[in-house]
Amino acid sequence: MTDLLSLAYPWTKAFHIIAVISWMAGIFYLPRLFVHHVEQKGGNDPVFEMMEEKLFRVIMNPAMIATWVFGLCLVFTPGIVDWGSAWPWIKAAGVLGMTWFHHWLGRRRKELAAGRNTVNGRQYRLMNEVPTVLMVVIVIAVVVRF
Repeated sequence: MTDLLSLAYPWTKAFHIIAVISWMAGIFYLPRLFVHHVEQKGGNDPVFEMMEEKLFRVIMNPAMIATWVFGLCLVFTPGIVDWGSAWPWIKAAGVLGMTWFHHWLGRRRKELAAGRNTVNGRQYRLMNEVPTVLMVVIVIAVVVRF
């Protein structure tokens, strides 16, 4: 199995990067949709709800799953991760944080659709900075490998 992972390494890495980019695009965009949704006059809008649901279910969920699958394949590829270094632990914490944020967005989407939103536009704008900070931490940990 490890021989197969080693042979597939460039492809696995490529698909991991593609999945991460797709996931991050959704994670950056969905809170912006929430801002516009909650700040519009008249409350719930079926167009916003449809856009939010499709972004979350059709793009973000599959991209998150693919990110995890290809990422775990990279973790199990021999010689790729040095668990004696700090960087894989920092990256793992960042990815867990990003996954928590993904699910937080999913709960907010369901609340908006049900008309039970408790978060205002300013709070969504502030929360939109969370994935940016996590992304910076993850990229620096992986590239610098301290």
